[in-house]
Amino acid sequence: MIVVSNSSPLIVLTKIGHLDLLPKLYGEITITPEVFEELTRSGQHLPAAVEISTASWIKVRPAMSGTDRLTPLRTGLGIGETSAIELAKELRADLVLLDDRKARRTAQEEGLNVLGTVGVLEDAFGLKLLDDLATAYRKLLAAGAYINLEILQDSLKSHDLPEL
Repeated sequence: MIVVSNSSPLIVLTKIGHLDLLPKLYGEITITPEVFEELTRSGQHLPAAVEISTASWIKVRPAMSGTDRLTPLRTGLGIGETSAIELAKELRADLVLLDDRKARRTAQEEGLNVLGTVGVLEDAFGLKLLDDLATAYRKLLAAGAYINLEILQDSLKSHDLPEL
């Protein structure tokens, strides 16, 4: 399975102590140098910096430029998001991990399958890699993740679990 990620799912999963779910779910994760830079060098204060820079299951690969390349100026997205979408297109990725609503919409318009942090947690719960989905969602909220509470409540309801 080919999975490309932007920085936000990696940061959020690190903050809540569940970065380890990614290799269990998807094996290898590919990120662009721009995403790597966001996570490590310019983001050394981020909890993900050390874990990302040492994770053997994270591969860094640049997106090649093409004539129809997405750009931050054209899309209004950040360089990490646009490079992740471009790389996912080039690799014909099975999945691209993005949390930002506009980035998700752009990726879907480009024909990509998209999943965010909540979807990753749902996948892990469905495969019994995560015992308590509600606790993971509470950690998301406590970590300051920008996730609509209604999305979390709907997710719990769809799994026949009590609301937060």
